[in-house]
Amino acid sequence: MFPSRLTSGYQSFLNGRLSRERERYEELAKSGQHPEIMVIGCGDSRVAPETIFDADPGEIFVIRNIANLVPPCEPDTETSFHGTSAAIEFGVNALKVKHIVVLGHASCGGVSAFANNAAPLTKRDFIGKWMSQIAPVAERVGPPAGDRQGWIQRLEWGVVDYSLENLMTFPAVRDAVEEGTLTLHGAYFGVGTGLLFIRDPATGRFVPYSDAD
Repeated sequence: MFPSRLTSGYQSFLNGRLSRERERYEELAKSGQHPEIMVIGCGDSRVAPETIFDADPGEIFVIRNIANLVPPCEPDTETSFHGTSAAIEFGVNALKVKHIVVLGHASCGGVSAFANNAAPLTKRDFIGKWMSQIAPVAERVGPPAGDRQGWIQRLEWGVVDYSLENLMTFPAVRDAVEEGTLTLHGAYFGVGTGLLFIRDPATGRFVPYSDAD
C-alpha cells in the first residue's frame, strides 16, 4: 500500500499550494524550468534545500547524494555511471545556472561513518566506497587531537571544500567560472540550531549568516 503519509500530504498539496500556485505550475509545464541556482546537498532527510531556502517550484535545481560529495570529473567507461556528474553537466550546460552551492550539514551520517570506520551495511559496501573519497580531506584536516566533535565538523567543512575543488575539474564549470557567468559557493547547515554558515571564498572559513550581511 502506498504510504498514507504521502497521500495525506499530497491531498494537502492539492488543496493548498497547488490551488494557490496553479498558474505557476502551468507555466513551468509549458515553458520548462529555468533555475539560476543549483544546490548540491546531502540526501539526509533533515536537510532539504527547498525547505531551508524557502524556495518556490522551479527556483532551485537540486542534486542530493550521500554527504554532498562531488567526485572529480573522470573519463567515462562502459560500466561506469556518473549520477552526480550527469546532474552537474545538465545544470551547467543545459540550464545555464549562474550559481552552484555545495551545502554541507552538521551530524552528517556519511562523514560519521568514515570517521568512525563503520562496518559495511552490505557486502558491496556502496557507502564505504563512496565515502573513501574523503580520505584526502581527513589527511588535510589531521587527527582528532582530543576534540572529536570539532574534528568531525572540520571534516564536514572539508567535504564542502573538496566538492568545490572537484567542481573545477569539470571543463564546462571551469570555463563558466573563468568567464564570470558562474559562481561557486560553499554553505553549511546546523540541523539542531537552524543556523546557516556561508563559506568565505577569501579565507575558506564558514561564517554564520545574519540578515545584516
